[in-house]
Amino acid sequence: MRLPDSAAIQAQVRAALAEDVGSGDITATLVPAAACARARVISREAAVVCGSAWVDEVFRQLDPAVEIQWRVEDGQHIAEQTIVFELSGPVRSLLTGERSALNFLQLLSGTATRCQHYADLVAGTGVKLLDTRKTIPGLRTAQKYAVRCGGCYNHRGGLFDAFLIKENHIRACGSIAAAVSTAHQSAAGKPVEVEVENLQELEQALAAGADRIMLDNFGLAALRDAVALCAGRAELEASGGITEQSLREIADTGVDFISIGALTKDIRALDLSMRLLP
Repeated sequence: MRLPDSAAIQAQVRAALAEDVGSGDITATLVPAAACARARVISREAAVVCGSAWVDEVFRQLDPAVEIQWRVEDGQHIAEQTIVFELSGPVRSLLTGERSALNFLQLLSGTATRCQHYADLVAGTGVKLLDTRKTIPGLRTAQKYAVRCGGCYNHRGGLFDAFLIKENHIRACGSIAAAVSTAHQSAAGKPVEVEVENLQELEQALAAGADRIMLDNFGLAALRDAVALCAGRAELEASGGITEQSLREIADTGVDFISIGALTKDIRALDLSMRLLP
């Protein structure tokens, strides 16, 4: 899995450390400055690991003297009580960086673990599960990387790299045809997706030349009808009201993609523990 740009990781870590450390870790100063130690981070539950680059960057920015030995890799399935990594160096630096490092690791591993769970539910169908823009502000590139580590796929990165024409855009432009035509003219080569709410709008989007069509809150029968009507003329994406219980049936309708906000929002962080070793 390709990591986000290193500058983005550096900026995310810099913001996290500024938030947590501020003017200095006053509790860590209780420890003698010369004291060194080793520590171990253990996962208290099974998971898909993600976030090693952010952990490395935390300690690189705090204190390059800290050495980290990873026992696992991003995207790897681990069992409960697995040692994730060990680190050694000045005790003050280990303690100061602990929370920021584990915050990144637990959030991104939690995201990857959820994505793997969803990907397993549609295994063998050929459908691709997509994330959305429902991400934690400032951490979108990190969470989208975690989505890939968990076996799912990325939708557009933001408002800049693809068109997604929704109901309000259509109203403001006057019609689906006008919106799609303007999109193709204003940014040739950028993917154009249109959200539709019924088969009539689907026909309009197809006639307008949309590259992908989002089928918003379509029932199973309507999804099957949409696949038959489209007949491969555009990519089809199911969205809205997707649950774990309905996911497999939706995948079996023949749509190309299913977008799910739950892949990146309301994530339960992985339970991690760091302990200094004797």
